[in-house]
This record gives sequence, structure tokens and C-alpha cells, in this order.
Amino acid sequence: MITKARIKLIKSLEQRKKRNIHQLFVAEGPKLVEELLATMQPAYIAAIPEWWDRNRHLIKSACETDTITQEELHKTSLLQTPQQVIALFPIPQHKFNPDIARQELCLALDGVQDPGNMGTILRIADWFGIHNVICSEDTVDIYNPKAVQATMGALARVKVHYTNLEETFRQNQTPVYGTLLDGKNIYEQELGSHGFIVMGNEGKGLSPAIKNLVTQKLFIPNYPIGAKTTESLNVAIATSIVCSEFRRRQTTK
Repeated sequence: MITKARIKLIKSLEQRKKRNIHQLFVAEGPKLVEELLATMQPAYIAAIPEWWDRNRHLIKSACETDTITQEELHKTSLLQTPQQVIALFPIPQHKFNPDIARQELCLALDGVQDPGNMGTILRIADWFGIHNVICSEDTVDIYNPKAVQATMGALARVKVHYTNLEETFRQNQTPVYGTLLDGKNIYEQELGSHGFIVMGNEGKGLSPAIKNLVTQKLFIPNYPIGAKTTESLNVAIATSIVCSEFRRRQTTK
């Protein structure tokens, strides 16, 4: 059985200010929770008996738990279609070392606002072996419940940092790759194995300050080039194309 106070706490974590106060985020559903349990220690788990029967062994150390009914799950869940288990995890305290960008590729997000895009971009980073995502301070919170769900467990492997992007880029003598309408065809440019790949806001693209710090402007051409097509690509789709091309170059060298 789950208490009213616990339900109230879980519901409150939809708000960023409450997540910051309690330093907790919500994850729901077997796949997501089980992925996170592989690398993160939960603060609390509530699940129906069927989930506990299959997964109790995943709990490596003591944490508060409840066995709940399907009805209680519906009352507690932040999802329209609840999925067996709800977990609270402490928000990780990652410290970003800018020197990392001199050794490997990092993804940077400048003002991305949609939680679904944010979570999908994290999945893309995970897929292409990018371990650090650096976000401007006005980028949507990765611990927003919708963003967490969209990561599909990538949070277990990708570190997310919030910082002043302009300051970070200025302090690092390392390439900053950005997709811009006046950029050069990405398929014809030299692409390195380290530095920052920066992606911009869904509607406005890169902010003027960040645009001025891009050292290599890239453009994803449509096909055939010059044909009348859709005006732009979704930021998550564009991120996937760019990351794929960077990795393709590295595997074919």
C-alpha cells in the first residue's frame, strides 16, 4: 500500500522546482526502470506484485518499497497508461571536465525546449557512443518526467550537464561544429573525432552568441539538392543524421 504523502510527492516531481528541492526524479515502466537499476541506486520503488516477482533481485541495496495494486498505480502514475512500476531516483551530480572535449565528441544543446526531443537526443547520444551532453541553462530539464521517459534508459549511460555554453566554448580550444543554413555540406567536410557538436532551439536554431563561436558550420542538404521540400528537420532527427555521419567517418578511416 502506498501512502497519500508518497503519492503527493511523486505527483509534485512533475515540477522542476520540486525536483530541485527533493533532488529526485520519476521513472516509470519496466524497461526504463530496469535499465536505470543497472547503474543507479533508487530512493523508492512502488510496483505491482507481478513486477516484484520478476525483478526483486535487481534491488542491490536497501531502499523504500511498496507493493501496490493496479488501482493505486493509476492514482500515482504520471503516465496516461501506467506500466507496472514507478521509481524515484536521486538526481545525479555530474561534474563536467571541459578537457573531455579535447579527447572525444561531446553533444551540446543550445535552448532545446521540447522534453520529447530532449529525451530522444539522449537516446541518440547513447546509440552513437557520446557519453556527455552539455546543455545551456535555458535547455529543458532532462529530469522532466516526459524527457526521462523518452530517454528509454539512456540516462543510465549518458551524463547530462547544465552550464554556460558560451563560457564553456570560449575556454576550450577545441572544434565547435554547428548546423546552420549557411553551412557547408556535411558530406563534403572534414569531421574530427573530438570537440562539440552543438544543436539549437527547435524554432530559432542556434542563439547569436553561440553561432559566433561555431568553428565549422555544417549543413544537412536535402535531396535532390535545391528541390522544394519541407522547410527544416526536427532537431532530434538532425542530431541523429549529424552524429551518424561523424561516426561513419571514424569507422571508415
